Amino acid sequence: PTNGDFTFVSSTEAEDLSGTIDAPDVKLDMGSDNAKDPYATMFLRKRGYGWLLEVDEDDPEDNKPLLEELDIDLKDIYYKIRCVLMPMPSLGFNRQVVRDNPDFWGPLAVVLLFSMISIYGQFRVVSWIITIWIFGSLTIFLLARVLGGEVSYGQVLGVIGYSLLPLIVIVPLLLVIGGFDVVSTLIKLFGVFWAAYSAASLLVGNEFKTKKPLLIYPIFLLYIYFLSLYTGI
Repeated sequence: PTNGDFTFVSSTEAEDLSGTIDAPDVKLDMGSDNAKDPYATMFLRKRGYGWLLEVDEDDPEDNKPLLEELDIDLKDIYYKIRCVLMPMPSLGFNRQVVRDNPDFWGPLAVVLLFSMISIYGQFRVVSWIITIWIFGSLTIFLLARVLGGEVSYGQVLGVIGYSLLPLIVIVPLLLVIGGFDVVSTLIKLFGVFWAAYSAASLLVGNEFKTKKPLLIYPIFLLYIYFLSLYTGI
């Protein structure tokens, strides 16, 4: 008798039988995307908590260097420092980049450096220097706008901050020849004129040529005050 794919034979008529049974290949895929969700996963998804099972993939655009994240361009800052320290047009620097492409971190670093140097003189003036930089730049900005200048507060803040560099340069000289009053005074005046000229040449535009002294004078006074916070004069 037969039963499906099998044939039964009696033991008396049986001969030596041998053979193999072919079984289909069975593959277990426990981690494939097509596998059914377990009960807990289905329960969370039905209740609206499927987001707990999602795995965030790292976005290559989010893994940026720290300087790029903070929008700090060291080459740009270095170029602007050279433009401020060497304000002569004959040197061939595009000095207008200091005004037209303002940044915050470069001027802040210069102001903080001047503040750290001022600790040698008076520790309490450090926070005051930063305050004068912010509100002094605001005063220059308002005066420039009243006179018809096309500048923004960010531009003024950057130019005033960068132009503190000449005062930082003369500080070592003042430490060396501080005992010579006449020479020390000349160096102070040179540093103030250097800083004021560097800032005024960038902020005083052609739109108010006849009113330049009205803006140059307060810039000059601002840097005298900055220097006085260091020297105490």
